[in-house]
Amino acid sequence: MGEKIRLHEGELNVMEMLWSNQSLAAKDIAKIIKDYVGWEKNTTYTVIKRLIDKGAIVREDPGFLCKANITKKEVQQIETDALLAKLFNGNLSQFFTDYLAYQKFEPEEIRELRRILDVQYRKML
Repeated sequence: MGEKIRLHEGELNVMEMLWSNQSLAAKDIAKIIKDYVGWEKNTTYTVIKRLIDKGAIVREDPGFLCKANITKKEVQQIETDALLAKLFNGNLSQFFTDYLAYQKFEPEEIRELRRILDVQYRKML
C-alpha cells in the first residue's frame, strides 16, 4: 500500500467487523454498530463513506457490499510507526528499553521474546 491510511477509533470499529467477516452490506454494518456502539445509521454511513474515500474500504454493488482494502496487520504497522515517531522519535530501541523496564513477564513470555530477537538477529547475519 503506497499511502499510509490512518484510522481513528470509530473507523476501526467498522474495520474490525470487515476484518472478521470479509464483506458486509452497509445496512448490516449499521445494524451491528447500532447494537454495540449506539450509532445511528447516518453516522455509520458517514464513517463508511470516509473509509471509502481514504481507500480503506472498497464498495461493490449490488447491495452496497463493503470489503476491507487494507489488512489489520497493515493498520497495526502504520499506527505503531506513528506512535513510535510521536513518542520516541522513531527510536524502537528506546521504546523497548522504556517499555520492558516496567513489565512483569512470565518465563514463557521471556522465552518467546528471546526467540523473536534470535530470529531477527539471524536475519542480519
